[in-house]
This record gives sequence, structure tokens and C-alpha cells, in this order.
Amino acid sequence: MKAAPILAAVLALSSCAHRQVVPSQPAVFTIGAPYQAGGEWRYPRNFNQYDVTGLATTYDSDVPYAYTSDHETYDPDAIAAASPVLPLPAIVTVTNLANGRQMDVRVNDRGPLDRAGRVLMVTPAVAKALDFPDDGDVEVEVKLNGPQTAALDGALGQGPKLTTAPVAGITAQSLGPPGSAAGAVQSLTPAPGGDDSAPTVTLSGQVTQTTPYPGPLYVQIPGFGRQYDAFRMMDRLAGMPAKIVPQFDPARTLYAVDVGPFYSVADADAALEQILQSGVTDPEIIVR
Repeated sequence: MKAAPILAAVLALSSCAHRQVVPSQPAVFTIGAPYQAGGEWRYPRNFNQYDVTGLATTYDSDVPYAYTSDHETYDPDAIAAASPVLPLPAIVTVTNLANGRQMDVRVNDRGPLDRAGRVLMVTPAVAKALDFPDDGDVEVEVKLNGPQTAALDGALGQGPKLTTAPVAGITAQSLGPPGSAAGAVQSLTPAPGGDDSAPTVTLSGQVTQTTPYPGPLYVQIPGFGRQYDAFRMMDRLAGMPAKIVPQFDPARTLYAVDVGPFYSVADADAALEQILQSGVTDPEIIVR
């Protein structure tokens, strides 16, 4: 979000399943303040690197969304997504870990605001291209494309109008079995349009096939600077299957607490809710 008042308005309206953020200017680079959604605290920030696994869901087709958090008109046919923490806009590569389908997507919204533990919410067009299940919950990898995002942010700094990338149609091609040779196997064709007087930012919509690598789910509590603090967290979670996992970084080693494994979304959600109820504010569901 651009500012706390706008963020507060969006969060207040999320409970009504109807978000109305009136656009006052073209999309610009935005981060926003920390906020609470679904009982979980989220901390938007600028990332040098971002490569996470977790659960993704889909915008509810029955909800009349109006505008995205960076003030674009919401389009269910756009090659777009919402992230709880990434700067807006950003370009990410999204991989459905269950089947290996992968495509580049523009993140232009905050969310999901009503589902804790999700790392991404995609438009119905992206969900269809990546073959998400009907309930929208699927294991994904979300990887930030730093150079493309930097180029996009640089262009926005010059003041162009950012338009959505609606999908004109899906090219019907056989994907082949999961794990087959990688390559372009499906294409979403962005329709022309937008303000001809200003540059537009579009994506090809190309879907490629990579090797699937689904795994069990864990609820992770990240970011402890001392192993001692991670052990103290484990004491708070007595009775839950927890372990300490070092997270190596060029600057320092952090210690996370992983709770699991879980082999269904329902079980992972139940553990996440139990951890939130214990007073932990920022757990994450990840895939290992």
C-alpha cells in the first residue's frame, strides 16, 4: 500500500468481501506499512532476493473486486497476482510444484487478506494457465525476477501509466505428462489496449513445463538470530512436532522453527491457527 490510510481502508473492507480503493494516480512503486490480515502480521518490504515456497490461492470469482493496491483496475483475465509482502509492482516466476507448470506474473496487489499462510493469490487466468485445483490451494514456488522488477520500477519512476495485461485467449497445446521436456507448452496472449500515449508493461503469458517437485508442508517461524531463542520458541510449542532449521545467509546465520510435516492443506492450516493462537504473529506455511 502507498500509505497507512489506504491500507486501513482496504483491510476494513476485506471483511465485506468487496474492496474499493479509488485510484487517484497512475501506478507507482509502493511498499506500505506492516499490517494484520487473517490473524497474521505481514511486513511488506523491498527484497534483494525473494525465492519462497508455500501455498497459493485464487481471487474469488464471485467477489466484485474494483482496484488493485497499486491503483490498477482489477482484471480477472490479467497475468497478475497479489502478494502479502513484495513491493508493488514486481515480476515473479510462479511454479505450480504439483505439475511443474511455470510462468512469469506481475504482482500488483496485496493479498490474500482473508487467508493466513498464503504466499500468493493469482487471477483466475493465471490459475487456469497453471492448472490450479478448483479450491485454489496449491503448492507453489514464487521467485522474484530482480532485473525485470528493477526495470519496471525504473520505468514507473518516469511516470508512465501501467496497464493490466488482459488475456485474449489461451493457445490450446498439449502439455504432456509432468516431468516431460521443458519448453514453451502454452501461451496466454495479452490483448492490445491501454493508453497509447504512455508505455505499457505486459507479459508474454508463456507457460513452460518444468519438473514437478511437491513436498510436505511445514509451518515455519523464521528469523531468530540466536539458536537459544529458537529453542525458547520450541518450548512454547510443546506437543507440536517442531525442529530448528538453520537458514544460512551471506551476512549471518538465522534459525527458524519448522513445525510438521503435514500432508494436507487442512492439517497445515490447523497447525498454523494453533500457532497463531499461541501468540506467534508471523508464521508461514512452506513446502520442503
